[in-house]
Formats: sequence, structure tokens, C-alpha cells
Amino acid sequence: MSNEAKSGLQALLTPEESVVVLIDHQPFQFANLHSHEPTMVVNNVVGLAKAAKLFDVPTILTTVLEERGGHLIKGIQDVFPEQKPINRTFINTWEDERIVDAVKATGRKKLIIAGLWTEICVAMPAIHAAGEGFEVFAVTDASGGVSKEAHDMAVRRMVQAGVVPITWMAVLGEWQRDWAREKTVPGAAEIQAQHGGASGVAFAWEMQLLATPTGDDV
Repeated sequence: MSNEAKSGLQALLTPEESVVVLIDHQPFQFANLHSHEPTMVVNNVVGLAKAAKLFDVPTILTTVLEERGGHLIKGIQDVFPEQKPINRTFINTWEDERIVDAVKATGRKKLIIAGLWTEICVAMPAIHAAGEGFEVFAVTDASGGVSKEAHDMAVRRMVQAGVVPITWMAVLGEWQRDWAREKTVPGAAEIQAQHGGASGVAFAWEMQLLATPTGDDV
């Protein structure tokens, strides 16, 4: 990633420039996820998937040895019911030409990755793709490692390689960018309400207050 891409307006995400790859959110990987509460990673990655669909961002799904590690979790598959995940043997997703070709076919250079585990299935392709000229963003709260240390060291390593750590709600916020873009506001609000935790609750409260008559309206 060039220095110019690290700051300024051009460093922010737009739907038109983004492509998402979701890697190995499968039962086996969740079974040894200890850096985060697993239910939170499920919540966050499904929120990210829904946001990608809302903003029409190409999203590539992939699994590793799914006949042993299990199918992609239902929450993600339900967002893209017609899409069959690309099942790999490569540990490093970026060594599988089918996935690299699918990303390159979009013509987009801002590559957003989330997966299990951070230290292996996120770090490897993120560092690899960054070396090939992609602007790579690792969604840290939609990913997780076998320990907190493993996750944290992976994020540090990726940052050293020029990968940008980001959270799923930050991705949503950068894609929306302006609340005057009314076409996606209802969908973004719904995703935030469903997956945004306290922020979603607060947003629903704000909507309630806006809809509540004041004394001047009586």
C-alpha cells in the first residue's frame, strides 16, 4: 500500500472500490476460537455480510476442507443463498487461483478480509495480497484466533505489512458515508439494529425520540 493510500479521503472505503472475502467461518474453526466470544464473531461477520449485500459489494465465500471442518455457518450462507463457497485445500487463501481470479475479476483494489483464524487464514492472504498491490483491510472483530495473543500478534504483523485493521461497523459507516444517501439508510439502520449491540439499541431509541411528539406539537 502506498503512503498516499494511508491517509486522506482516498484511504476510506467506498462500495464501488471494495471487494469482500469471508474465509472459513466454519464449525471446526469456531470450536477453537478463544480470542473473542464466538457468538460476537458470528454476530459481527453476519452484520458485515449483510452490509456487503446492501451496498452491492462483491463478496467471495470460501471454506477449507469443509467435508471435515464443516459447512459455512448458516448466518452467512443465508445472506448469499445462491452462492456456493469455494472449498479449498490451501491454508493461504491467496494461493488458490480461483479466489484470486474472482477478486481480480471485480476490478476492485480495496480488499476486505475477515476469517478464522486471524493468525493463519486472515494474516496469510492479507499479507500476500498487500504485496501484490491491493489495499487490504482486515476486519478484526469479524475474525478471531485460537488465543488473544495469537489474534493480537497477527494484527500487529499485518499492520507491519501495510494491512489496515478495521471493525465491521467502521466498514458499514465508510460505505454509507452520508446519511443523505437515502437509498441505503433503511437497510443500514436495520443492520445496525440487528447486529450493532448497544449502538443498535441507541439508534432505535433515537428513532423513537424523533417520532415522539414534543410539547410544541400538542
